[in-house]
Order: sequence, then C-alpha cells, then structure tokens
Amino acid sequence: MSANPSPAAEKSRHLQRFELVATVLLALATVATAWSSYQANRWNGEQAKAGASANALRIESAKAAGLGNAFAEVDVITFTQWVDAFAQDNTELADFYEARFRPEFAVAFDAWLDTDPFDNPDAPLTPFVMDEYVRASDVEAERLDAQAEAKAAEARRNIQRSSNYVLGVVMFAAALFLGGLSTRFQTNGPRLVVLALGCVTFVATVIWIATFPISVSV
Repeated sequence: MSANPSPAAEKSRHLQRFELVATVLLALATVATAWSSYQANRWNGEQAKAGASANALRIESAKAAGLGNAFAEVDVITFTQWVDAFAQDNTELADFYEARFRPEFAVAFDAWLDTDPFDNPDAPLTPFVMDEYVRASDVEAERLDAQAEAKAAEARRNIQRSSNYVLGVVMFAAALFLGGLSTRFQTNGPRLVVLALGCVTFVATVIWIATFPISVSV
C-alpha cells in the first residue's frame, strides 16, 4: 500500500503548478503587450496617412472650386455684355459675345432662350438659375470634398483604433503586474486570488482585442 504524499511534497506540487501558470501568464502578457503596442503605432501611422490624404484632397477641392468661381465670373461678364448689346439692338456685337460663351454656359443659355424670357413673365430671370447650368469644376470640387470627408472619417476611425490598442497595452500591463505580484505572496489564498485576477484580465483583454482590425502592411 502506497504512502500518502507528505504535506511538504503536496505544497511543493501546488507551488510548481502555480509558478507554471504565473510564468505562462507573464510570457503571454508580455507578447500581447508588444503586439498591442505595435498595432497602436501602426494605426497611428494609418491615421497620419489618411489625414494627409484628406488634406491633399481638400486642397484639390479648393482649387477646383476656385476655378469654378473664375469660370462663373467669366460667364457673368460675357452674359452682361451680351445683354447690353442685345438691348442696343447690336446684333453683330451680341453674336460676337454669344460665340464666346463657354460651352457649359452656352447649354444653359440656349435652354434659357427656349423659355422665351423676353415675353414670358414666368421664365427664369437669367441662365444661371437653369438646371442646365452646371460647371464641371464645381462637380469635381464636390467629388473631391466628399473624398476628403471620407478620408477624414477614416482618420478618425484609425485614431480610435490606435487608442483602443493603447488601452489594450494598459490592460496587458495590468495582467503582467498581477502575475508578477502573485509570486510575492507566501500563502496560497492571496496568491491564487491575485493570479486568477491577472488571468481574467488577460483573457478578457485578448477577447476584446480580437475584435479589432489589424494593420500589418509595410
């Protein structure tokens, strides 16, 4: 009949198991901390790239909008000159200005004339309020501005992702602290409580981190 293990041997086995769990926790938490730090830096870089793209797109949008405004001034000036010539029954001069209308404005001008503006009191006052008056540069400015806003939103999402990973670093550091602290206790009760708390913190953080997107591009 085998003898029961002595209390000292039983205590030694419990201590070995405890140290094994604590060692595994410390190792895993160290790796997880490094991974979260790496991801936080990666998403910070992604945020910077998205922000730079948003700024570049906004600059291009502003250029397109400025070009559209310049075209609008040209359209207003040539139309005003045409009106003056038309009012003076100077057909030759009116035709001269009409031939120099920009194509985008000419489409709206022709549509405006079709409304019989000189005899129809319900006709639009000028070609500039016609649906046909569309400046391509303005459309381009709106498109670029929409892209810029999309990139800005991406930058904000990346900031949040980086912040989440930073919080993950903090949580993994807490698990590391608890794992290391547990080895300082001499009695099983406090030792197991602190170690269990560290394990729970680690596992919960891993589950939370697993829901985040990752960035590994170079």
